[in-house]
Amino acid sequence: MNDFDVDGDQDKNAIEEFFAPVAGFGVTMASLFRPVVTEQYPFEKKPTAPRYHGRHQLNRHPDGLEKCIGCELCAWACPADAIYVEGGNNAPGAQYSPGERYGKVYQINYLRCIFCGLCIEACPTRALTMTNEYELADTTREGMIFDKDQLLAPLRSGMLSAPHPMVEGTTDGDYYMGSVTGPTETQVDWVREHRPEDPSLDSVATTRSSQGGQR
Repeated sequence: MNDFDVDGDQDKNAIEEFFAPVAGFGVTMASLFRPVVTEQYPFEKKPTAPRYHGRHQLNRHPDGLEKCIGCELCAWACPADAIYVEGGNNAPGAQYSPGERYGKVYQINYLRCIFCGLCIEACPTRALTMTNEYELADTTREGMIFDKDQLLAPLRSGMLSAPHPMVEGTTDGDYYMGSVTGPTETQVDWVREHRPEDPSLDSVATTRSSQGGQR
């Protein structure tokens, strides 16, 4: 049986304790000359992944009508109870989406949202998607509750702002199948009659003149 050397073990521990600070500085010195990996946010912003789950967006059809039909399936699917939807009925003079219903009130509480994307999967009309926008901080709790005006997608060039009638001779199914590619002259005339100062009229006119020039 080997004898245990108590004095030798104590000397070894004393030497390790003496050189311990030196070993710590060795790690510091080794890291000192490595490339800096710190991100200089917010001055330098790196692009997110293409399928990044950021702020939500309520999309539109090509003629400007809203895709949301107020079915509330996104609110039911939300595990964090972050979405509140109140549906409304479309009317001949107030047609906001194809069909009978539209999302009259739409709110997302980003203090609750966990960005899981289940609401996107539940949406039957592809009205709700998620963008790459991630800067959602605010100074108040009220500011973290986004309403429909903040979530609704901006009008693209050539779209008419709602409300306005559906494309003549179509059903909501035609919209969902992608048969509608833009506003018609009848829709433009309706908006011009009821909202002559609507800025989207100029956008439609500019887009059509540009397309005519290309031809």
